[in-house]
Amino acid sequence: MERRQFLFNAGISAASILLLNKKGFSAIKPEESYQFKTLRNNVGMFAETGGTIAWMINKEGIVVVDAEFPQQATQLIDLLKKKTDLPFELLINTHHHGDHTAGNISFFGIVKNVVAHENSLFNQKAVAEKNKNEDKQLYPDITFKDKWKRKVGDEHITAYYFGNAHTNGDTIVHFENDNVVHVGDLVFNRKYPFLDRNAGASVKHWITVLDKAHKKFDKNTIFIFGHSHDPEKVIGNLDDLKAMQTYMERLDEFVARSIKAGKSKEDILKVTAIPGITDWQGDGIQYGLTFAYEEQTS
Repeated sequence: MERRQFLFNAGISAASILLLNKKGFSAIKPEESYQFKTLRNNVGMFAETGGTIAWMINKEGIVVVDAEFPQQATQLIDLLKKKTDLPFELLINTHHHGDHTAGNISFFGIVKNVVAHENSLFNQKAVAEKNKNEDKQLYPDITFKDKWKRKVGDEHITAYYFGNAHTNGDTIVHFENDNVVHVGDLVFNRKYPFLDRNAGASVKHWITVLDKAHKKFDKNTIFIFGHSHDPEKVIGNLDDLKAMQTYMERLDEFVARSIKAGKSKEDILKVTAIPGITDWQGDGIQYGLTFAYEEQTS
């Protein structure tokens, strides 16, 4: 694909993500506009508008995973500063989409390093160039290919890349001591997922990535998901991870059977549920159906 076309499509993808996720947390309790709580020992979560954020505070400093949008990131920074005056050591991005990285700029001059997969950095720069908002970006200054580790205080933090799925730069972040894992948008918990074709997404590879993650972690792991149909359920367990894998498998199988039966793309897009899947809700089923059809017929 020519670079000009890639940038155009990447810009559309970013806009789609923004529109898709601005509604993601609209159902949070009316008395407060955000969730901010400790999950286990030193690790907690924050969610308001966009992809869920993880945070960690220990005796050495603060680590944050993802940044939502500038307003929300600033709010989180203020909340964490009320807990400690220790420095912000790391900001880690699970992938490049704007509802996870637009808030990076709020950490400018505050955080020591920003970390992401090498493809995530490439994609973030491409979208910013297309949208002519490079001045509103704080890009990762540390990138990795397959695995990255850093010790902060008594916590060992490991970032894994298991392959392309939601994008070609999805990072899983493991706080090993507390056994809390942020999987970014690899899990849309009971919510129909968006796939970014122009950033290397793949239904088939997504299944493989989730299988690797399921084998890597255990029943005591607390998982933080990028999005959820129920805003209160952006936190889950290994069963929820497996459920997402099952959804992607059923999606792929259904589309394959439909194509084999001679059904057109238009026929496939008329369905309102994937056979065998009963707990995925809301709008957006067409994203996966369209992507799976195009992936299998291209």
